[in-house]
Formats: sequence, structure tokens, C-alpha cells
Amino acid sequence: MMESLFSGEFLALLGAATAALAGIGSALGVGVAGEAAAGVVSEDPNKFGQVLLMQALPGTQGIYGLLIAFIVLVKVGMLGGDGMLELSVAQGASIFAASLPIGIVGIFSGYAQGKAAASGIMLIGKKPSEMAKGMLFAAMVETYAVLALLISFLMLNSIQL
Repeated sequence: MMESLFSGEFLALLGAATAALAGIGSALGVGVAGEAAAGVVSEDPNKFGQVLLMQALPGTQGIYGLLIAFIVLVKVGMLGGDGMLELSVAQGASIFAASLPIGIVGIFSGYAQGKAAASGIMLIGKKPSEMAKGMLFAAMVETYAVLALLISFLMLNSIQL
């Protein structure tokens, strides 16, 4: 049993699952922004469209994690293949390592982006004409999620199976 837990195949699938953890950051971030959005909309329902857009921003980390998880699953043959490839422990560990950047960064950046978006939503509540500034503050956090996505993608593409 212990051999199967530390097989290349298991480590690769653990990598896919780790990448998908970025969804935690998105869920937390969208939740924090949603709380702020509900407060603004309770005061002025006409601002719903503006705050909804801001609330959606932290959702991208989950999408990035899902993308990397899909790439892992395709790479190892679980999706669109003839069954899962036999992987060495080194190959599985490499896939797991390549999945860590988006998994870890996605958790933290999604939550941080949600807090920044919540602040932008509060800005919209007071000054609706300043929406672009609020979006820019939240988008600055996105930069680090995109960098993590890029490094995970490049690492995965460099692994020979």
C-alpha cells in the first residue's frame, strides 16, 4: 500500500489536486468581495453591475488552478488518452512540484485579491466614477497569480514523460 502512495502516478494526481487548491483562494476572495458588494447594493441597488464585476475578479485563481490540473491530467493520459501512463517517482514528483506554484499562490492571492476588490467595492459605494481605480487595485494582485500560472505551465511543459 505504501508503494502505491508514493508512486509516480499518485504524485502526479496529487499535483493536479494541489493545483486545484487555488479554488480555495477564489472562494474566499469572492466571498469577501461579495460581503462588501451586498452592503453597497443594500444602499444603492443601481450599483449591482459595477460591484458584481469587482466581486468576480478573485475568481480567476480558481480558473488558473483548474487549467493546470487539466493540463496535468491530459499529460498523464487520464483525459483524452488511452489510460494513465506509468510514471516514475521522479516524473510524478516533478509534476507535483510544477503544480505547487499555482496551488499555493492561488490560495493567498485569491484571498488578497478579494480583500482588495472589497475595498474597491467600498470605493464604488462612495464614488461610482472611480470604479477603474478600484479595479486596478484588485488587478495588481492578479499579477502574482498570473506569474504562478506561467511558472507552473512552463515547468509542466518541460517534464518529459
